[in-house]
Amino acid sequence: MLKVLVSDPLHGEGLKILEAEKGLKVVMKTKMPPSELKKEIADYDALIVRSGTKATAEIIRAGKKLRLIGRAGVGLDNVDVQTATQQGVIVMNAPGGNTISTAEHTISLLLALSRNISQAQLSLKHNLWERKKYTGVEVFGKILGIVGLGRIGTAVAERAKGLGMKIVAYDPFLSSEKALELGIESKDLKDVLRESDYITVHTPLTAETKYIIGKKEFKIMKNGVKVINCARGGIVDEKALLEAIKQGKVKGAALDVFEKEPPIDNPLLRLDCVLGTPHLGASTEEAQVEVAKEMANQVVDALLHQDVRNAVNFPSINKELLPFLEPYLKLSQKMGCLQMQIIKGKIQQIELKYSGEAGKYDLNPISLSFIKGLLSSILEEPVNYVNAPLIAKQRGIKIIETRLSESEDFTNLISAEIVTNKEKNLVAGSLLGKKDIRIVKIDDYYVDVVPEGYILVISNEDKPGMMGAIGTILGKNKINIASMTLGRKKQGGLALTLLNIDSPISAELLSGIKNLENIVDAKVVRL
Repeated sequence: MLKVLVSDPLHGEGLKILEAEKGLKVVMKTKMPPSELKKEIADYDALIVRSGTKATAEIIRAGKKLRLIGRAGVGLDNVDVQTATQQGVIVMNAPGGNTISTAEHTISLLLALSRNISQAQLSLKHNLWERKKYTGVEVFGKILGIVGLGRIGTAVAERAKGLGMKIVAYDPFLSSEKALELGIESKDLKDVLRESDYITVHTPLTAETKYIIGKKEFKIMKNGVKVINCARGGIVDEKALLEAIKQGKVKGAALDVFEKEPPIDNPLLRLDCVLGTPHLGASTEEAQVEVAKEMANQVVDALLHQDVRNAVNFPSINKELLPFLEPYLKLSQKMGCLQMQIIKGKIQQIELKYSGEAGKYDLNPISLSFIKGLLSSILEEPVNYVNAPLIAKQRGIKIIETRLSESEDFTNLISAEIVTNKEKNLVAGSLLGKKDIRIVKIDDYYVDVVPEGYILVISNEDKPGMMGAIGTILGKNKINIASMTLGRKKQGGLALTLLNIDSPISAELLSGIKNLENIVDAKVVRL
């Protein structure tokens, strides 16, 4: 008999599914202090939590029989995933349960914003009758721009089409062909911003998506545009939004999430044209039921049928093999993250080649790790080793794996060539010794880069004095260079310079570097 501990309140529909299984014994004990949970967990095969329980490294290690931790929700801030992986414990979440509730909330805010529902209701409660003041606009025939077309973005698009809206979307992983199948026009971000009457964001909050809607983006938008954010605070720059509203560029905004929550004394909420709700996107009875049922079914399938879904770590690697495979998993994930930040255009094909030592292991987890690193930086829904290939397939990305007998230059080598609608890009990585990971090639340039932290990637003419100019700018701004590598084909020609730096670079500083003589392009990559 396998034992399942439920340490946070779980909807009864989820408990029914668990208790109906003859092979499981379910115990519900909530609000346990950490010391009690540490003692209790020793006898259980699975732990189901929500946001209240902190599954710390200490508690996970105390679970001598523990095989699975399930989070009935999306976020995993309260679970030490790294320790769980090291202990061979599967960690899974339930990312699909709040899709409909968040999509519906987005549409609700869109309509309320269009018809001045909140303002008119408040006016009426003050015994005023102001029909002309709160005349609204129809959404029929208007253009809705969606930034991020994951589960929720797609659900919003489907509902908006039912209202007669035209949908344009930006998602770097969605091919034009797949977009057409969905009845959506896939465009670059600038075109989406330029054409849309309404803009809604549905991406995760990452280093790449923080302030993806900022001061520059507002300038591109139509006059009178309306902005909606039901994803994460910080995707929309609130200061820039406030300025755009005051300037008349943005006519209205609806926000369910904020950079600081609760948004005490937020100046946006003092404006009549801003509609706010207290992070209610997933707060429906149905969503709570669906999350509980989704997690319960996943736990049953994983424990009794060896069918693992929505795992955020990689459960199929046994503990004996993991130490040998772990450096390759880390390398491939860093390669994918790096490549996503330097490529241009929409991804059509990925070809992964393995040679030498790297080709001796099972390629599947290494390839999945690369895809996870590639997709995680932009997609709204969690990307894990189980759903990564499906997400890539849904976006029309073709993946090819090739195992080579040996590499001419390295004892082990992983190379990834990505074909987009604009270019081809190659990144290759290797191990130095058994654990030290390196990026050793980018396109035709041989380099030696530690893929960690912030990396300044510069395409430049190989001319004297260039590094001195860059070093001067960084030094004046108190940004330390940790290491540097230079790749060039011939003296005086085009070169690729990569600098590991100890802190991020502002947009203004990056612009200054780009404007230096002999600089072709410059980007900051965060790994």
